[in-house]
Amino acid sequence: MDEIQKYFPYLTELQKEQFAKLDFLYHDWNAKINVISRKDIDELYTKHILHSLGIAKIIKFEPGTYVLDVGTGGGFPGIPLAILFPETRFHLIDIIGKKIKVVQAVAEALELKNVKAEQLRAEMVKGDFDFIVSRAVTNMPDFVSWVKDKIKKKNKHELKNGILYLKGGDLTEELAAFHKATEYNLSDFFEDEFFETKKVVHLPLKFVV
Repeated sequence: MDEIQKYFPYLTELQKEQFAKLDFLYHDWNAKINVISRKDIDELYTKHILHSLGIAKIIKFEPGTYVLDVGTGGGFPGIPLAILFPETRFHLIDIIGKKIKVVQAVAEALELKNVKAEQLRAEMVKGDFDFIVSRAVTNMPDFVSWVKDKIKKKNKHELKNGILYLKGGDLTEELAAFHKATEYNLSDFFEDEFFETKKVVHLPLKFVV
């Protein structure tokens, strides 16, 4: 929790409570359904929550923004972002039902009214979104093929509608076909060595379709 407040000092009391509850909720659920690796669960706030919030260092979602989280797993990056942006709607999907069960339980325990979670493939999602977020569920070309027809045309942010993708390592080859993709190094925002190779990739709409 100290890390979250260090990098996001303007949290409301409710947000502080919700972030604090994540530790118990995920440890409790992880004992029943393994949604986070055993070695990572003890570094939940750095490797999952703060990593998810890296997207919030790139953009502040306006009220009414609609975000799709593809391959959310146990709820990352969607759940931490939903806490931080209570007036943004988040649709979290994953093809594994037990993971969605955890996401639904966590959202309910935190009373997150802005979260919808479904067991669903990205290709089957109905509707248009301002942004589509994810944490490295596949390579960028495949990911684009799943979501390219699901992004709203009208922008409400300075950052153009499109994909915000949490990835690590050298992405030169993977992004070769996407000349307008922008890489943001999370090491510019967070001090922990975990973030040395971690990035947020922004790929705007007109270069996705």
